[in-house]
Amino acid sequence: MRHWQLRSPATLEEWQRYYQLRLQILRAPWQQPPGSERDELESTAYHLILIDQQGEIAAAGRVHQVDSVTAQVRYMAVAAEHQGKGAGGRILAGLETQAAAWGCTTVRLNARDTAEVFYQRHGYQFVADAATQFGITHLLMQKSVRLAAQPEQFQSWCNQLSTTWQQTIPLSQYMQIDITSFDGNTLYCSAPLAPNINLHQTMFAGSIYALATLTGWGMLYLQLQALGLNGDQVLADGSIKYLRPVSQQPQARCALQNCNGELTMLSQGVKVRQRIKVDILSGAELAAEFHGSYVVLPRQRPEI
Repeated sequence: MRHWQLRSPATLEEWQRYYQLRLQILRAPWQQPPGSERDELESTAYHLILIDQQGEIAAAGRVHQVDSVTAQVRYMAVAAEHQGKGAGGRILAGLETQAAAWGCTTVRLNARDTAEVFYQRHGYQFVADAATQFGITHLLMQKSVRLAAQPEQFQSWCNQLSTTWQQTIPLSQYMQIDITSFDGNTLYCSAPLAPNINLHQTMFAGSIYALATLTGWGMLYLQLQALGLNGDQVLADGSIKYLRPVSQQPQARCALQNCNGELTMLSQGVKVRQRIKVDILSGAELAAEFHGSYVVLPRQRPEI
């Protein structure tokens, strides 16, 4: 089985293959010369490749800081034989994670019109028309990767979330689910093994599922708080892939870049939906991946 690793190029040969892929996919079909696949920001940008054990690169991309709150993704390239298989999404998520680590709140990019649906699927919204390049229409699109608030506000929202869980979801008390941290980008929640353990001394599959769904629900709640919105949150659909037993400290991780779906229409009384991915960790190891579709229903205003 091929093992794909997401990381920056590490050797001269990998750097050469990285730029060759950019040239091959993004420039050569439009008769652009070698060198056109690079610009003056290469040395200060963050670069990612998806590479296997044999050194084959399936996808590549780059992100750089525009200012203290904005990062820009450029040169997204996926080898022809790997297109449509999730490689581009993995690169994009990695670049967004780096932007969030820099403290940026927004990631923007100039998308080819043929890639608009791909970026919409990953949470990007159309902002304006961008400059045409090589005769190809481009669109300026952007996505939030960090909620715009101070740490004190994050803590207040987490306290409200914890209270809401305890008052409305009794299972959270029995499982002893706790909010470990939230920095505006990533929410970590934990639950001790003791009340959630099975006869094999590992975490119940049902407890893993509950921890994941509540963490996704919590991330949605925090986003609504940041937008000044409220509504009735429900899990419409969910699936989980169990990768290994949870035998060490269970922890759920949910990053804002893995929450895709516009929420602002809730203010107009429109039902909104968001697709959210949550990772379950056993100690430091990934043990399960949960994908949930959450719906927020507008609350009926009382008649006067």
